[in-house]
Amino acid sequence: MLMNRAQLAKIVMAFATCAAIGLSFNASAQESGLGTAGELVDPDVLRVCSDPSNLPFSDDKGKGFENKLAELVAAKTGRKSVAYTWYPMATGFVRNTLRANRCDIIIGYAQGDELVQNTNAYYRSTYVLIYKKNTGLDGVETIEDQKLAGRRIGVVAGTPPAANLAKAGYMRNVHPYPLMVDTRLAPSMAETMIKDLKKGSIEAAVLWGPMAGYYAKEIDPDLVVIPLVKEKSRHMAYRITMGVRPSDQEWKRTLNKVIRENQQEINKILLDFQVPLIDEKDRPITQ
Repeated sequence: MLMNRAQLAKIVMAFATCAAIGLSFNASAQESGLGTAGELVDPDVLRVCSDPSNLPFSDDKGKGFENKLAELVAAKTGRKSVAYTWYPMATGFVRNTLRANRCDIIIGYAQGDELVQNTNAYYRSTYVLIYKKNTGLDGVETIEDQKLAGRRIGVVAGTPPAANLAKAGYMRNVHPYPLMVDTRLAPSMAETMIKDLKKGSIEAAVLWGPMAGYYAKEIDPDLVVIPLVKEKSRHMAYRITMGVRPSDQEWKRTLNKVIRENQQEINKILLDFQVPLIDEKDRPITQ
């Protein structure tokens, strides 16, 4: 079954905790007044809707790349500080954060989801294939490659690559990983998958690029990470935007200006976290 954009956005962003946690936000920021054109956007504090345990994207210690991007946005829009509303990136995230006016921006959101208004995309990435060197998979660049036949392949259940693996006839050898993991209680699915690959429990892994790049470097820098940009069936690349309320048109234009004028700095932050960036022609962006 083909996946619509709303479902895709949930999948791309759903590598996070599932149990409810308390919300934490700056009450004084909530009451500080209206932003430009009467929009409910705080003019002094960048109020960010975010997951507290979702590296490499975000965490409550400020170590994710979306935390770094929030600091950039705050500086470029004249905000004095950044305040977070923490909520797991799962069902109800938008409703309980952005739509509840508890915060004004979701730093990373897949383009096309109707739950939010998207800014212009500030990066484009892709699912990737990961494997060890010198294990008979060198040179593999697509899920359809016959060298993967019979190999134990890790993939997150319900994500787009699973459809390509099924079409290639490789599902019999697939080791599925859960889409939703409570990372307060267990390692992230991506971390577990890369560790399984390193120890040989699986022979290849297919993951969303920003997660794969980060954990591959953390766990085994010698792993081969191949962007899946040559698939003959389902395309594996997606654009990522910032998400705002549909009513906040001026705020969206402000953020689009920040993106346009600071793309190189944005790219540097992403590349520092090993995010595989690609342009609209599927060519790698390296700076």
